[in-house]
Amino acid sequence: MSPQSEAQLEQELIDQLNSLGYKKVAITDGQALTQNLKAQLEAFNDVKLSSQEFDQILNHLGKGNVFEKAKTLRDRFAFKREDGEAVYIQFFDSEQLDRNLFQVTHQITQEGSYKNRYDVTLLINGLPLVQIELKRRGLEMKEAFNQINRYQRHSFWSNHGLFQYVQLFVISNGVNTKYLANNRLQSFKQTFFWADEQNRNIKPLDKFTDSFLAPSHLAKMIGHYIVMSESNKIMMALRPYQYYAVEALIKRVKDTNSNGYIWHTTGSGKTLTSFKASQIIMDIPSVEKVVFVVDRKDLDYQTMKEFNSFKKDSVDVTKNTASLVRQFNEQSKLVLTTLQKLNNAIGKKHYEKQLSSLRDKKVVFIFDECHRSQFGETHQRIVEFFPNSQLFGFTGTPIFADNAAKNELGKRTTKDLFDECLHKYVITDAIRDQNVLKFGIEYVGKYKQKGRTLLDIEVEDIDRKEVIDSEVRLEKIVDYLIDYHDVKTHNRMFSSIMAVSSIPNLIKYYELFRKKREEGKHDLRVATIFSYAANEEDDDASGMLPGDDLPMAAEPQAQYQNSHTRDKLESFIKDYNALYQTGFTTKDSQQFQNYYEDLSKRLKEREKESFQDKDRLDILLVVNMFLTGFDAKMVNSLYVDKNLKYHGLIQAFSRTNRIINDTKSQGNILSFRNLKKSTDEAITLFSNKEAKEEILMPDYEKVVNQFYNAFEELKAVTPSVESVDDLLTEEDELAFVQAFRSLMRIKNVLGSYTDFDWEDMPLTEQEFLDYTSKYLDLRDKVKNEHTKEKVSILNDVDFELELIHRDEINVSYILKLLAKYKESKESERAAQKKHIMDLMGGEIELRSKRELIEKFIDEHLPKIEDTDKIADEFESFWENERIMALKELCDEENLDQQQFKALIDAYIYSEQEPLRDEVFECLDDRPSVLQARTIGERIITKMKEFVQVFVEGMRA
Repeated sequence: MSPQSEAQLEQELIDQLNSLGYKKVAITDGQALTQNLKAQLEAFNDVKLSSQEFDQILNHLGKGNVFEKAKTLRDRFAFKREDGEAVYIQFFDSEQLDRNLFQVTHQITQEGSYKNRYDVTLLINGLPLVQIELKRRGLEMKEAFNQINRYQRHSFWSNHGLFQYVQLFVISNGVNTKYLANNRLQSFKQTFFWADEQNRNIKPLDKFTDSFLAPSHLAKMIGHYIVMSESNKIMMALRPYQYYAVEALIKRVKDTNSNGYIWHTTGSGKTLTSFKASQIIMDIPSVEKVVFVVDRKDLDYQTMKEFNSFKKDSVDVTKNTASLVRQFNEQSKLVLTTLQKLNNAIGKKHYEKQLSSLRDKKVVFIFDECHRSQFGETHQRIVEFFPNSQLFGFTGTPIFADNAAKNELGKRTTKDLFDECLHKYVITDAIRDQNVLKFGIEYVGKYKQKGRTLLDIEVEDIDRKEVIDSEVRLEKIVDYLIDYHDVKTHNRMFSSIMAVSSIPNLIKYYELFRKKREEGKHDLRVATIFSYAANEEDDDASGMLPGDDLPMAAEPQAQYQNSHTRDKLESFIKDYNALYQTGFTTKDSQQFQNYYEDLSKRLKEREKESFQDKDRLDILLVVNMFLTGFDAKMVNSLYVDKNLKYHGLIQAFSRTNRIINDTKSQGNILSFRNLKKSTDEAITLFSNKEAKEEILMPDYEKVVNQFYNAFEELKAVTPSVESVDDLLTEEDELAFVQAFRSLMRIKNVLGSYTDFDWEDMPLTEQEFLDYTSKYLDLRDKVKNEHTKEKVSILNDVDFELELIHRDEINVSYILKLLAKYKESKESERAAQKKHIMDLMGGEIELRSKRELIEKFIDEHLPKIEDTDKIADEFESFWENERIMALKELCDEENLDQQQFKALIDAYIYSEQEPLRDEVFECLDDRPSVLQARTIGERIITKMKEFVQVFVEGMRA
C-alpha cells in the first residue's frame, strides 16, 4: 500500500469537517471568494445588499493591517443604504456563537507578488478565519509554517486583504498538528499542540479536528480566547492549559461560591491567563468587581504594564489606599492593586463606610503568585469583610505540606487557603511541550587547603560564613564571570541576573566589577538595585573616640568612614546615569521607582526589533528583587551566590527559561553554592519524582555522545565536505540540510558548557566551518534559483541560520586577526589567510564582505607598517569602496545618487523596504507600466545587497 499523499490527507480532512457541520463550497480564486462573502454576509445579517453597498463593505474590510482587521472583525460596520436607511453589518458573533455560518473550501488561488494556492480554508460568515496548511507524512511541519510566512509576504494582502482576517493557522503533516495565532513576529517555537484537560497532546490531524475545529469550539476560541495585545499590536492565542484554566474559573464563578487555585508552572503565561479570566468574569452579570492583587509594590509596575498591553488602559493602577477605595466605588469592574493597599482599605475604620455598599456583592479576587501573598491576616480580613467574595489564586510553585514547614510565613498550604486546585500544568508538562526551556546547571567552587584555587575542586562544605564572604572568593567569582559571561550569553546577545546572598556582599561584587572595569579588564555593563533600610545600623557608631585626622572642613559625607547602604546605592545609580544618560536617584521615592522601572524596561525591551545595543545591560546584581514575578525573554543566565530552596529556587531559576528563539537553547544556571540537593528536592516537589532528567540539561559527556551520533548521520549522507558538491537531487540536498542542521543544534547546546573543547569532537573546528560554508552555499543557491514559475522543495526548509551565527566573529574580530597576520612570519601567512577566509565563508554577515576584505589583504595590508593603524586604514578603504559601489550602482540604473542615498539611509533607519514609487523618484525617466515591476524589484534587490555588504555588521 502506497503512503498517503498530501491530496488524500486534504480530502479526508474536508470530508471530516463536512461531517462536523461545515458546508463544502467551491472557491477557486479571489473573485469567487468575494462573491461568496457577499452571500454569506447577507444570510448572516438577514439583509440584501446591492453591489454599491457591498463595495462599501469591501472598502471597509480592506483597511488596516492584520491587527486592525482583527478589531474590525469584532466590530459592526454602520453605513447608509441607497434609500437612506441606516444598516449595521456584523462580521462575527462572539456572544451567540452558534449563529455563525461555517464553510470549508480548498485550493483557493490568489496572486500578489507571486501566485499562491492555499490548502484548506475555513470560512466563517464568508471571511477566511482559519487557514490550514498540510504536508504529507514524513515531512517537517516547519515547512508548512515557513509556507504560511511566504504566503503572508507574497499574497495574503491581495484581494482587499481578506486573507489577513485569518485569526488562526493550523499546520499538520497528518501525524503532528499545531496551531498558532496570525502574528508574523512569532517563531516556530511559538506554535502549539492542542491538548485535553490532563495536558495530553492531541497530535493526529483527525483527532485535532474533532477536538479543536468543531464549529462550537472554534467559534469560542476566536470569540473568547484570542487576546488583542494593544501595546505590541499583535494577536495572541491561548494555549490549551490556559483555556482549560479559564474555563474552570468561569464555571466556578457561575456555578458556585467556592474558591480555587490554578497551578501553572512559572514561565507558562499566567498573566495572560489571569487577564483573560478577569476579562470574561467581568462580563458575568452576578459579578460586581474583579480585583487583581499582587503582593509587592515592585510587581505593581510590571503587572500593570502586562495587563495594559493586552487591552490599553484596562488598568489604572492605584497610587494609594484612598485611590483604591475610590476605584471600588467607580464604574470600572477591574481593579489592580497590591496586597498591602487592599489590607489597609479593609483594615481601617474610616474606609469601612465607603466600602459598605460592596459588602454583600459578589467580588472576585484573583491573586497573582499566591504562594507569596496569602499566608497572613489579610486573607481572613478579606473573607470577613466581603462574605460573598470568591478568591482565586495563580501560582507556579504552590505551598505543600513538604515545603510549608520551611516557609517563614507559616505551615498553611495553598489548599488550606484556596480549596481545590482547578487546573494543573507543571514544569514537566511545560518542558515536554517546549513552552519553557530546560535548565543547564553548573556548580562552580572549591574551598579546601591553601594553594588550591577557589574555582577548581568540587562544591562541598562551603557554608561557613567567613569563606562565603571572603573578598578573595568574591574576586575569583568576578574574574570567572568576566571570563565566561560571553560564553553563557552568546557574546552578550542575552542578559543575565546575579542573585547574591546579602546587600553587603552585593556591594562588594559591584565594586569589584567597577574596579576591574576601570582597570580595563572588562567592558561589561553591570547595574544593581536593592532595598535599603531608612534607619539601618551605623558602623561608625562604635563607641570609639575620633582621631586627630578627622577632616573638619570636608564635605559632610567625608567625616564618616563607613557608607550607609543608601549612599552606596546612590553611587551605583550615578554610574548607571552616566552610562545611559539618565537622571535617577534615591533622594525621592518616585525617582527610585522610576529607576526600578527603567531597569525592568531595559531588560524586557531587548526582545523588541527596535532595541539598540547602546541600551544593553549585561548583568543585574540583586538580592531578592527581579527573582520572582519578572519576565524578560532575553535573560538567559542566572549566576547564583545565595542559598535557595523549594519555591524560591524554582522561581529564581525560571527567570532564565522563557522561550524566544533557537539560539536560546536552555536557561543557564551558574551556581557558586552547593545547591544540588536543594535543586533535586525542588524539582521533585513541583513536578514528580521522575522529572529530573526531563528538566535538567544532561551531562556534558552525554551531549558530546549525541554530537558523535549526529555526525555519523551526517557522514552517511555526505562522507566528506567535498561530497556535498556531488549531491545530485534536491532530495539529497534536503537530507544534507536536515542532517547538518541537527548537528548544529547540538553544537549550539555544547557551546554553552564551559567544558566545551573541539578536542572532544569527532571533527575539527575547521571541518565544521567547511561544512557550514557548504550549508550556506546551498542556502544561497536556493535563494538565487527561486522563481515564481518553479518553486523548489527547499524553499520551505528552515536553514536556522541563527544557529551558526556567532557574533564574536565579526569585522572587528577579523581586523584583530589581520594585525596578527601582519606580524606573523612569511611562512605562516598563507595558512593564516586561509583561516581568515574560511571564517568569513562560515559567517552570514561576512560572506558578502569576503571579496572586499580579501582585496584589502592583498592590495592594502602590505603597505601598512604600523599594525595599530590597520583599523583606521580599513575604515578609509571601506568608505572609498562604499562610495565607488554606490556610484557604480547609480550609473548602471540611471539613478540620482543623492536621492538614492537618502532612500538607502531611510531604509537603514526604518528597516522598511521602500515603495516602488519612491524608487522611481530617483530615476531620470519613469519606466513604463510593463517594465515598472521588474525594474523596481531589481533596484530594491541591489539596494539590499549594497546595505548587506557595506552597512550590516560594520558597527561591531
